[in-house]
Amino acid sequence: MLMTYNALPLFKFIFMENKSAPTVPAKKRKEPFWLPLLPDGFRDFLTEAGEISRFVTRFFKEVWFPPYEFKEIFRQSYEIGYRSLPLVGLTAFIIGLVLTLQSRPTLARFGAESWLPAMVGISIIREIGPVIVALVCAGKIGSSIGAELGSMKVTEQIDAMEVSGTNPFRYIVVSRILSTTFMIPILVIMGDAIALVGSYLAVKLTGAISLTLFFQEVFESTDFSDFVPAFIKTFFFGFAIGVIGCYKGYNSKKGTEGVGESANSSVVVASLLVFVIDLVAVQITQFFGYL
Repeated sequence: MLMTYNALPLFKFIFMENKSAPTVPAKKRKEPFWLPLLPDGFRDFLTEAGEISRFVTRFFKEVWFPPYEFKEIFRQSYEIGYRSLPLVGLTAFIIGLVLTLQSRPTLARFGAESWLPAMVGISIIREIGPVIVALVCAGKIGSSIGAELGSMKVTEQIDAMEVSGTNPFRYIVVSRILSTTFMIPILVIMGDAIALVGSYLAVKLTGAISLTLFFQEVFESTDFSDFVPAFIKTFFFGFAIGVIGCYKGYNSKKGTEGVGESANSSVVVASLLVFVIDLVAVQITQFFGYL
């Protein structure tokens, strides 16, 4: 009886104290009552918009603190800027040529053929040049960034960088967004100049005008307020292209199909954002009286 009495507390400790405590179910997060009423497509749109906002917030947090990846930024600027220049230049040259050839008969019908250089110059500098170059860059640069980062995600190179102690977001994403933000405006300026050269050649084919006189008429008809709003919005074009390309690639799904989907959706969303930013920029410039 003595042994049984002394062993009872030990049995109690083993079988009762070691019993797992009852788990308390976690509180289920209540969704807003109006959320199930929305269509599935609209809910997906809001979700992705929120994820992109978080991605942009993380970019602004990472961009201010060292170490700064200057070598990678310069390499991406070369890839994005220099390697895109032939395509941008060819597109801008054709746009200037075609715009002049199409506008000349209409102006000649009203006896305003002398206004051709001024009209083409204002159209290219204000609107056509920035938007066309941004769309070309959205197709070339946005798709390449989305495919490159998507393949790195699929082959687990980004995970390997995290394991090795490197910050992949700063090395991969921040450098590319900064490069697109600063390279797109430079490409737009070069594209505008090449488009005006193409316009001059189109005028030269059908009339006698010197290069000096052509550009004199262009610059006399344009004002500083025509150039500044168009130049400022190109920074937003470049930022949007970089953010969308990096976001789609960085969050790519597994498999080769996910890489293709990332490249494709990068082009579509970036091109759509270019039009939205251009619309907002036009409304702002009209509000402040620049147009």
